[in-house]
Amino acid sequence: QLEFAASGGGLVQPGGSLRLSCTASNFGTYTVGWFRQAPGREHEGVSCISSDTDDTYYADSVKGRFTISRDNAKATVYLQMNNLKPEDTGAYFCARRWNYPSSKCPIGTDFERRWFDSWGQGAQVTVSS
Repeated sequence: QLEFAASGGGLVQPGGSLRLSCTASNFGTYTVGWFRQAPGREHEGVSCISSDTDDTYYADSVKGRFTISRDNAKATVYLQMNNLKPEDTGAYFCARRWNYPSSKCPIGTDFERRWFDSWGQGAQVTVSS
């Protein structure tokens, strides 16, 4: 069974940085997305990267602060998060894009859970002073 697991979360002060990693037992060459869920809120799409790194997407809330990258040789997708804010607090998950009618990342209102699967363990990020 394919599952994408996130790691690298932690507690950080506002303005700080964290780098999350996403791995899978059978990484393949999938387009991968990052989502987050704050307590009591729906999942929010954060960022996405295509299998060949040619296409990336960022939600407006993280644009300019987060950077997504991948190393296929290491079977890992990274999410570098800088200038973290308290509103970035939440559980972060990664998953593969699946059955989306395009080779690119879903964008805007299309960037939602229904186009992703193989969800696994999340990583908790807490931004607090």
